[in-house]
Amino acid sequence: MSTTELSVSTPATAPGRRRGDLILFMAIAFGVSWACWGTAIGLGGPATPDSPTYLPFLLGAFGPLVGALVIRVRRTRRGEPVPEHAVRFRPAALLWAPLLMVAAAGTVLLAAVIGQAAGDTTLSWSDARGVMAGMGGPAAFLVSMAVSGPLSEEPGWRGTAYPRMRATMGRFQIALVLGVVWAVWHLPLFFVEGTVQNGLGLTTPGGVLFAAGNIPMAMLVTCAYERAGVLASIAVHFAVNTTMVLLSVQTPATQALITGCQLVLIAALLATGPRAAGSGTRVPAGGPAGASARDGGSAAAGAL
Repeated sequence: MSTTELSVSTPATAPGRRRGDLILFMAIAFGVSWACWGTAIGLGGPATPDSPTYLPFLLGAFGPLVGALVIRVRRTRRGEPVPEHAVRFRPAALLWAPLLMVAAAGTVLLAAVIGQAAGDTTLSWSDARGVMAGMGGPAAFLVSMAVSGPLSEEPGWRGTAYPRMRATMGRFQIALVLGVVWAVWHLPLFFVEGTVQNGLGLTTPGGVLFAAGNIPMAMLVTCAYERAGVLASIAVHFAVNTTMVLLSVQTPATQALITGCQLVLIAALLATGPRAAGSGTRVPAGGPAGASARDGGSAAAGAL
């Protein structure tokens, strides 16, 4: 009997393996990230390209990706199929990703504009150029924003953890759990000089809102993932992070406005998007057993 056939005929082992994979993924994600960020804290100095602190700070973002790759290798060696709720790459992702990216950036921009009209913050293009210059120029800034966060995290949180959690949990539950996990995972960054989190402060209203904002943000990237896979969740993550940094969003009022705008976008995506078994999620034809036998250990983009 082949490994794939064994996994199909003994479904009772699947929940245990899902839990084991999730525990291992979380242990690696936190272990790698916190070890690197702990090193950055120990070195001191700002997390800027000209500082020795920058390398461990940057490497720390890759904890979820390392965890995702380990789980992928384990799944392949066991001959198991791609998780049922993993979203395969489809050509439609090439359309949805930029659209969702613009919409996500728009929530931050709209909140900042409302905040400025209310006298809470001031938008300045010169400040945005200063931020990019401090990161080595526009190209270096965009590469850094893409790598440190979206590319290093989304294959893990959405591509690996989400499909396995989705087997037994609803997406709102997952958004809550992963949002809290995400907030805790970011905790060491409050002690690394030069980070957005350090600028906010751990116990300030801004720091609290940053932590709480991980929950709607988790739901937003989940909606993007269900629409078009990891590519879309990366695009949304990148758009929100980049726009917030360029606009220097730090005041609690504007942070709260961003959360409100994100909730409106989430509601719109949920109302117009695929249902639990809709086109955005890989639904096995002929049942899970048929899908397992057919897919085997084949790869799917972002489905680790």
